[in-house]
Amino acid sequence: MSIADSLSIDSNSTRAKILEKVDPGDFRWAIPIMRAGYAGRALVYLVVAVFSLWSIASGGQAEGTKSVMETLRGKGMFVVVLIAAGMLAYAIWRLIDCVWDLEAYGTSAKGLIARAGMLVTGAVHAGIGVLALTALDLTSAGSGASGGMLASVMSQPLGLWLVGIAGVLTLGAAGYYGHKAISESYRDNLMANHFTRNWNSILKIGVLAQAAVMAIVGLLIVYAALLADPSQAGGLGAAFDWLRDQVYGRILVMALCVGLLAFAVFCAVNAAFRIVPKAADDSVESVSAYLSRN
Repeated sequence: MSIADSLSIDSNSTRAKILEKVDPGDFRWAIPIMRAGYAGRALVYLVVAVFSLWSIASGGQAEGTKSVMETLRGKGMFVVVLIAAGMLAYAIWRLIDCVWDLEAYGTSAKGLIARAGMLVTGAVHAGIGVLALTALDLTSAGSGASGGMLASVMSQPLGLWLVGIAGVLTLGAAGYYGHKAISESYRDNLMANHFTRNWNSILKIGVLAQAAVMAIVGLLIVYAALLADPSQAGGLGAAFDWLRDQVYGRILVMALCVGLLAFAVFCAVNAAFRIVPKAADDSVESVSAYLSRN
């Protein structure tokens, strides 16, 4: 079975034609970077979810990434170092993935949009890496840097429009993750093995949780643009705060934290078993391909 078939790609598609001309050995150098990036991403969501659940159980509140980094300052600095390294590796991986087109999206309009999305997610995770460096006192970025940056953008000509567009794009990314979860298309890019075949419910819950977080964050960004108030926007911490204010908010926050634990598992599974199309040989079979023939 060819890698094109393993990825459930039509033999006449642009993607399959791109892969036919590729020597997987030429791109294997990118796999360790991909693994490090997804492992770092898994660590971030694991730490945030565990800290938040522990805080809730102790009578406190769920914590966003920034709060967790501040909490880890001191005895948890080794974890912060791993997070910083992992996030920067993930940002580099997304840049490499885009430039070398390792997913074989091509240069069609759809392919270019998908590759641009890689740069956006890479930038977001680079920002988390900067937060970790801040906790290490290796950068002068203050705790209010993100809010100050948003306020600065809003104060520029067309700034509110730019922030609003960023919010809409975030909502679009949420829709992408939601579709990915419902269609289970992520199985096209995971190697078939016992875990990926039989523990799909955990992976699906994780992707749905990520879609929920991005939807809330996107809505908050759009709301901030409409009110011209940067304090209304935020990341995971703001999503927790918004959810907490809803009916049964505490239960919803706990459910989201459990979902983020599942997303940490999803990222770890990607670190270990993700198929990089241009670096995969004919012996690789995806979960989708396995299920289609069984």
